[in-house]
Amino acid sequence: MAIIGEIIKRVIDVNGLINKDSTPWEAQKQVLLDMLDVAKYTAFGRTYDFSNILADIDPVKHFQRVVPIFDYDKLHAEWWHYLHEGHENVTWPGGQRYFAMSSGTTSNSKAIPVTDDMLNSIKKAGIHQILSLKNFDLPGDFFEKDIMMLGSSTKLVEHNGFLEGEISGISAANLPLWFRRFYKPGRKIADSREWDERVRKIARAAKKWDIGSMTGIPSWSEILIKEIIRQNKADTIHDIWPNLQVYSTGGVAFGPYRKSFEKLFAKPMIYIDTYLASEGYLATQKRPDTDAMALITDNGVFFEFVPFTSENMDEDGCVTQQAPTLTIQEVEEGVEYVLLISTVSGAWRYVIGDTVMVTDKERAEIIISGRTKHFLNVVGEQLSVHQMNQAIQKLQEQFGLAIREFTVASVRRGERYINKWYLGADRAFPASTEITKALDAALQANNKNYTVARRQTLDGIEVEIIPITHFHRWSEHNKKLGGQTKIPRVMSEEDFETFEAFIARL
Repeated sequence: MAIIGEIIKRVIDVNGLINKDSTPWEAQKQVLLDMLDVAKYTAFGRTYDFSNILADIDPVKHFQRVVPIFDYDKLHAEWWHYLHEGHENVTWPGGQRYFAMSSGTTSNSKAIPVTDDMLNSIKKAGIHQILSLKNFDLPGDFFEKDIMMLGSSTKLVEHNGFLEGEISGISAANLPLWFRRFYKPGRKIADSREWDERVRKIARAAKKWDIGSMTGIPSWSEILIKEIIRQNKADTIHDIWPNLQVYSTGGVAFGPYRKSFEKLFAKPMIYIDTYLASEGYLATQKRPDTDAMALITDNGVFFEFVPFTSENMDEDGCVTQQAPTLTIQEVEEGVEYVLLISTVSGAWRYVIGDTVMVTDKERAEIIISGRTKHFLNVVGEQLSVHQMNQAIQKLQEQFGLAIREFTVASVRRGERYINKWYLGADRAFPASTEITKALDAALQANNKNYTVARRQTLDGIEVEIIPITHFHRWSEHNKKLGGQTKIPRVMSEEDFETFEAFIARL
């Protein structure tokens, strides 16, 4: 019997039973009050008079009334640029050692401040995830196995007195001592800055480790698993890691990847979704009978929700200042919202760039439905990434395809527009008329606005199926290989032309 593992499991079960949370709304209100109190003497807190907000009978509504909505560009231009110049007490007390370089897809590179309070918040969120494992009926010896965390390099870059890297690399560089014995690939390999080098080293060392769980963005995790299988001349990853039982995904919807992942496994797997963004660890799946994630409502992040409608967005895909904002107690299930966060890193009413749907209000459970600027609406299509993912999954089921990446743009053809799709599969082959029609039909079934556009303004769709490696090489060409990097689901016509030109040369 795995005695240590059984002890750990028992501790998790006990903690899960005695640590009864307050309601999500009660937890959220207390988080905001605590953050306002801590930050009231910062330059930001003085400007927006946090002390006066705290004295109000309804501090949440007062906060929403006087503090504007910020995106990264606005917050950086007005406040965060002072941090790069060495100033402290700007939007959060003191300063910070780290900046998380965003690998997001909505704009150019962003440098997000990461405070010690945020690092503590991320560690606490990790504990939330560990405690939730009691719900997944795992054996005691699972808790003695190694954990493969496939993130960006832990070799951070010094710049102007600060350390910069992706949030996964910063987090891995600050793991608590007790966790480091479980962490793989370990700091020596994780320090490798080049993605290809990191993959080769992990593949060579893989047989030494007894991995029980793995975490990482699906597209890059799949590449790693395939390389481990190839180098070790194995049939599946379970030939190398027989005790692998859990895969924690994050960053993108896992549905399109499930078929191709299951070909790499010889045993049933437990899939757990997580929501770690450059701005913080926001949510984790806490139970096995749902694909939704529970927002971590008591952990240094205050969440707000803006209905994702055209009247609440400007022409650049940004939330308007007049848009109504809701708290977790005011949202409706099944409605798409733009997510705003305020955090212990000094982000205030910050548009993180994701859209979410609340699936269970009582449990504060959500799914990520897309990106605010990855919303296809050039000629009235009004397609969200969530609806695109649903259509791609239906296509996979209908034709037995394994489509692991895709991107789409509205492209002018003469005086009219079409939607041009590139789908990434194991190999290139011509998209049949049946596949094109099926994708079009699935999109129309998901969205009545798209159906109207197809009748009036959108001439049709074109589909090209290309090797998945083309997407990887495009990412490498754009210096976005590995780590937390995600392929943009929707491109502007200009970016799409550049993408097509690159693909044509392969």
